[in-house]
Amino acid sequence: RWRERERERERERERERERERERERERERERERERERKRVRERKRQRDMSEKIATEKEEWSFEGER
Repeated sequence: RWRERERERERERERERERERERERERERERERERERKRVRERKRQRDMSEKIATEKEEWSFEGER
């Protein structure tokens, strides 16, 4: 009789571990998405910076021609 309860507790612990692993994977995916967003922001910032510099250079060369 007690063996059945023991197995039941064991299955319960197993399900608990499974849920824990699932939460861990979810957190990992969330961190991955966060890193991806950071990379995208960084690339956008760099592109904006290089465009800004290119625009300023064009303006400087235009200034120099006058």
